[in-house]
Amino acid sequence: MQNSHSGDFVKPKRDLKKLCFTSLGILLFILAWYSPPWPDAVDPMGQHFVLSREGKGAIALFLLAGTWWVFEVIPIGVTSLLIGVMQAVFMIRSAKEAFKDFMDPSVMFIFASIVIGLVFTKTGLTRRLAYKMLLIVGERTSMIYLGCFVVTSALTHIMAHTAVAATLFPLLLAIYSLYGEGDKPSRFGKGLFIGMAYVAGAGSIITLLGAARGAVALGFFHDIVGKDITFFELSYYMFPVGWAMTFLLWGFFMIFFRPEKKVIPGLKEKAIQLNAEMGPIRRKEIITAVIVFGCISTLALRSFIPALGPIDKSAIILISTILFFLFGILDLNDLEEIPWNIILLFGGAMSIGFCLWETGAAKWLAVNWLAMFKKANWFIFVMSIGFFVMVMTNFIMNVAAIAISLPVALVIAPYLQVAPEVVFYASLVAAGMPFLLLVGAAPNAIAYASGQFTPGEFFMYGILGSILLMIVLAFVSLVVWPLMGMPVTLG
Repeated sequence: MQNSHSGDFVKPKRDLKKLCFTSLGILLFILAWYSPPWPDAVDPMGQHFVLSREGKGAIALFLLAGTWWVFEVIPIGVTSLLIGVMQAVFMIRSAKEAFKDFMDPSVMFIFASIVIGLVFTKTGLTRRLAYKMLLIVGERTSMIYLGCFVVTSALTHIMAHTAVAATLFPLLLAIYSLYGEGDKPSRFGKGLFIGMAYVAGAGSIITLLGAARGAVALGFFHDIVGKDITFFELSYYMFPVGWAMTFLLWGFFMIFFRPEKKVIPGLKEKAIQLNAEMGPIRRKEIITAVIVFGCISTLALRSFIPALGPIDKSAIILISTILFFLFGILDLNDLEEIPWNIILLFGGAMSIGFCLWETGAAKWLAVNWLAMFKKANWFIFVMSIGFFVMVMTNFIMNVAAIAISLPVALVIAPYLQVAPEVVFYASLVAAGMPFLLLVGAAPNAIAYASGQFTPGEFFMYGILGSILLMIVLAFVSLVVWPLMGMPVTLG
């Protein structure tokens, strides 16, 4: 009797929470959309940036979608569809513009990355790799955390963090299946999957191969400052930051998500036994490995072979999807296994990002924010840039966050005698680690597919993770980078 009564109380409470946050999102939209025109943003040179009606609408939609995403009022993919619908209904952008972003090349890249993870699971390669890894890291859950985080971070040096997350996701599922909790959420499960998402971001800042944001930032730096930063120079300054964050995040998860079990007894013997039962590597596993290695190698070589540069990364990785069907590794039924909720989530993220960008709302926000610090100390200015980029990259693509903030920051920096290099690197560090929202980066959304945590839990622990990131950024800007030879002030 007691159980049925408790169930009766839980549902109304859940319904009330859903109603409150549904209403909050709608109220924020109405207040922003129907408010009088907002003041112009003015940069340090006196240039005015008018916030158009469409721009105000983009910010209103941004507030609605952000609220509904965090509190999962409706499935996150359905909230994404709302983004396209609202743009068309309120004429913020045309329906053609709003919905074409759902098939943006970046969304297709995520689709292809998820398919790779699906193939690794289907062929058994994931389990084979998981058993081999467990033989190395042993039975201690703290070492399993560390092993998974180090492998994730290291792989993002040579391949896109989205592809790394999609590849490792089924491996982590295989490891978690041996923990003994079934599919039930646990502290270990939360730490394993949220940790993978966070560390994929930390590792991806170290080279230009981890994400597209680095190449975009280099282009802006060259155009505005007139200097070039080499591949190896970027890695020299980013290496200590990325790896410091990797190991600090391990400590972070050991504190906040300390596994229920210190060891998984008999895990090593079980891994040996299960590995033996799999027998020798099969033909489909070899074909899968060859296809994936070929695509990843081509993606990595794009930075070094000029002829490959013009070929879009999404086209390269989608070749793997086509080959999986050609070789009979996947069939039509496997398409039903694709987490379309996650694909739609990223379609919506792209749509709201382009909406903020194309209506001028993002530029208006950046100028308003950075103009507040135009007379600040160099360190305060650098941290303000880092904070702005960190917040924006949780709501829009990190490439867009860099595109709206870095040019403004590089223009303001000389007035404060701030060296452009420290502005560039601080922006890239912050853009690489969106710890608050699932839409901030593909690894976040891929990790969510584990079912181990809610968007609200991700957001709450993301606040603490973001504070840790800002502390690390402050330390490297003040101490580490100057010791390594990076200029922080002019003259």
